[in-house]
Parts: sequence; C-alpha cells; structure tokens
Amino acid sequence: MLLVVQNRSPEKGGGFVKSVKMMEMGDQLEVTMLQSEETSAKRGRFEFENLPECESGPSTSGYSSKRTCLENGLLKRVEVSLVRLPDHKISALRPPTPSQFYSEDESQSSSDSELEQDDESSDSDNASAKKSKGKKKKQVNNINHTPIIDSSAFAYVPQEATKIRPDLPEEEVTVGSTVLARKKNLKWQRGQIVEVVTKEDGRLKYKIMFEEKGRSLVSGHHIAFEVTPRLEQVYVGARVVVNCQEDTTQFRAGILAELPTRKNRLRFLVFLDNHRPIYVGLTLFYLVCRPLPDPTEDIQDEAHQRFMRQYLRDWPYPHLTQYKPGQNASVEFNGTLQRCKVEMVDSSLIMAVSECNQHKEWIHRGSIRLSHMPRFLEMRRREAEAAQQ
Repeated sequence: MLLVVQNRSPEKGGGFVKSVKMMEMGDQLEVTMLQSEETSAKRGRFEFENLPECESGPSTSGYSSKRTCLENGLLKRVEVSLVRLPDHKISALRPPTPSQFYSEDESQSSSDSELEQDDESSDSDNASAKKSKGKKKKQVNNINHTPIIDSSAFAYVPQEATKIRPDLPEEEVTVGSTVLARKKNLKWQRGQIVEVVTKEDGRLKYKIMFEEKGRSLVSGHHIAFEVTPRLEQVYVGARVVVNCQEDTTQFRAGILAELPTRKNRLRFLVFLDNHRPIYVGLTLFYLVCRPLPDPTEDIQDEAHQRFMRQYLRDWPYPHLTQYKPGQNASVEFNGTLQRCKVEMVDSSLIMAVSECNQHKEWIHRGSIRLSHMPRFLEMRRREAEAAQQ
C-alpha cells in the first residue's frame, strides 16, 4: 500500500509539527494530526481526530479520496490518496524470509555441517596447539640451557643484610646449665654442665653429662644455649644448632645464611655442616655459646667450608641459579652427577628429583652440588684473589 501525504498552507513563515498515523480497518481511515501554530494573538496546540470530510470523489483504486477542512481561525487542507498495488509488487517489497532461500531441512543440515566444520576446525586447532606446546616442552627439557646465575641483592634493609656479630654482652655459662653439646662430629645432644675446667693457656673447657649415656669435655664453641634467641642476637654467619625434627640425629650444627625477608617468606635459612640447606623458624635453632671469630673453621668438610666462606664474602649478593619447575638439572648425589628434574622452587631452594631412582632432596640454587657452580665459584675466587693483588 502506498501512502502519499501532501501538506499545503496558505500562510508563509509559519511552522507547525505534525504526526500522521494511519490505520486501515476495513475501508475506514483514521488520521490524527498534531499541530501548533504561533500567531500574533496567541500560541495554541490542536489535536484532531476523525477529521470531518468536506469533499469526496470517485477514485480509480476503489478508495475514496478525502479533503479535510480545518477551522478555528486557521485553514489547512490535507489531501490523502490511497492506491492499491498488485500482489506481486507487495510481495516483492516484503523482506525475504528464510523459507525463500532454503527449506527447513536444508537450513538444519547446513547449520549442522557448519557446526561440524567449526568443531573439526577447533579440534584441529587445539590438537595443533597441544602438539606445538608438547614440542616446546620437549625442546625446553631436551636442550641443555646455559645456566643463568643471578647475583642481585637478596636483602635491602640493613637489619636483613647484616653479617656482623652484634656487640652484646655474652651470657654466662655456669655449672648446672642445660645445654646442647657436640658428642660426635655431626651429632649434638642435650646435656648438663657438671664442671668448668680451666686449661693452662687460660682456655675454658666444659664437662658435659649427656642425657643419653656418656660424658665429654668440650670447648665453648661446641655448646649452645637451649633457649630461643632474640632477634637482635641473630645475624648472617652466626653459628647455630638446628632442631631437625625429621632427622633421627635431631640436633645438627650449621651457619645462618638468610634472615627473614619477603623473598623467603620471613624464614631463616641455615646451611648444616653437611651442606644441607633448611628453612626454619626462630624457635627451631639455638645460638652457640662462644663461637669462633671465623665460624667456618668449625666445618670439617673442606668443600662446604670453601663454599660458605665464598657465600659470606658475597652476601648480600648470593649467586643463585634461576630454575623453573619442570626444568632439567645435573645434581650430585652420593658423589656422582645425576640427571634430575626440578619439581618446585622455594625461594633460594629447589626440590630436585632424580630420574634414576626418584630420590627427592632440597638443593640450594647456589650449591656446589649443581654441576656448573664449582667452576663458577672457582672463577669468582680467582677474580677476588687477583683483585687483592
């Protein structure tokens, strides 16, 4: 149906707003007009519904043409002509429907085929992505990467980096005190001081009665107070005795290697005399009563002794190898290098798993048990000696 609206006004310079809404109900036509006109006398708004017919005449389309007269001081004339279009033109003007392009079955089959193609393509993409990831992982594991050693600052606050023994008064060691004392090279036990012996050169010795059978005469750097140390007493390089709860020996001596920081999640790192690293809390280690000026002199393993001396010289810039979980590494186990895989990383430590027997052990990321570290530390030692000369 074609709608033609003509608007004529005998006056010029006047503006009006109109809205025409037409609905066909049988052969009736409803025209609604909203208009406004500002005249010299006043400004009004008029609504007109079911406008009266002034004239009518015959029409070739079968519909009557109507001419509407508007009064109340304002004359408007609107002419509306309705022409019936043939059916084929009306259908041509309508928007196409899916049924005009393909049948319902064809549409379903085509959509299904498109979904199948999408699924196949996505599956193929996922498969190719998985293959590429697998290849990358294999390449990462198979390639022998050059180890990356980081020597950045481990601690930034002076209290976290100090390696100087604080100038505090020494606690008195008296007869009857309960202490931890060295019974054998790597074995410390709880005992009681039963006698203080003064040697000819003025050195003091302490006779210990162990809770487990036995007695021993030891020096002041071989006994430790079994009390929790205060924070102002601890420093990097302090000689300590650790309560190794998972170890049958229970008490082992070591050197404090890290103070609590955000990097190590507020824990203390201790290197035991057998080169084993362990993170502990403040309540799990005890300070040696009379440590030596150089605490590394009490270490009997020469390789570990050299490592600790180099470590303390480099602190607070320890040399740590960068590792990621799943990466391969060559680690020394029982005197032989074995191919291992890094299972996890915990601050300065890695959990190394032997591919030979699945043995797990925590290794320091700067340990001499890593295949590349002895050469690196030896190079650093020679550089330091050359710089001193």
